Amino acid sequence: MVERPVVLVTGAAKRLGRAIALELAANGFDVAVHYRSSREDAQATAVDLRELGARAEVFCADLSDEAACRALASSVIEHFGRLDAVVNSASTFEHDTVASFGMAAMETHWRANTAPAVLLAQALHAHLQTVHSDPVRSGCVVNLLDQKLWNPNPDYFSYTLSKAALECATVMLAQALAPRVRVCGVAPGVTLPSGPMTQTEFVAAHRLTPLGHSSTPVDIARAVRFMIQSPAITGTTLVVDGGQHLQAQPRDVLYLAEDLKD
Repeated sequence: MVERPVVLVTGAAKRLGRAIALELAANGFDVAVHYRSSREDAQATAVDLRELGARAEVFCADLSDEAACRALASSVIEHFGRLDAVVNSASTFEHDTVASFGMAAMETHWRANTAPAVLLAQALHAHLQTVHSDPVRSGCVVNLLDQKLWNPNPDYFSYTLSKAALECATVMLAQALAPRVRVCGVAPGVTLPSGPMTQTEFVAAHRLTPLGHSSTPVDIARAVRFMIQSPAITGTTLVVDGGQHLQAQPRDVLYLAEDLKD
């Protein structure tokens, strides 16, 4: 029997991480379900993954803690006996502006949104270097970014900076870890309500694209799977946003949607 590849999905208990985990489980992957505080949601996700025929286990870690982040990869490898891919979906999204910016806010976002992806890519590379002598056998890291990077505005200042750093890290890691590990990005548009956004505001924001609709969780999950299963792609990002990045927007879509509602 062919052994299924194992993928670690951070923030897999709910929202986009859960959708990605379900898509991968349904298409031949066993899944390590990472969570920080949503234990019940993570366990429920693992149950659903097992019903799809996947091996699944939950792993708790505060990714902003370097030791805990490093231990997470080791725990996954110890449990499954292998690790083939990492999807960095977990994210901190807190509002600040240039006026309210401070080092503490920047560090909070950088430690949650940028540094863990580098550490987990490093761990995947070290694992694959150890267990596979064949350089053709490679792994993949997919980093969840944001279409805001191609359509910038100064709202959510520290969050956006942390994702910009992650996009740059995606390219640098792809260079540094080849040929053993490919590193790619997927940049969602307005996919789920976030922050203080109401459902009415989300529906309005979701329509603010050239296509008249933005991305869905299924769109993002399929894009992540495509990246993992495409051995000739590395160091680039797929923007999945209904074309939102093609039209300049002076503010975050939350505020644009509020204006449409009034």
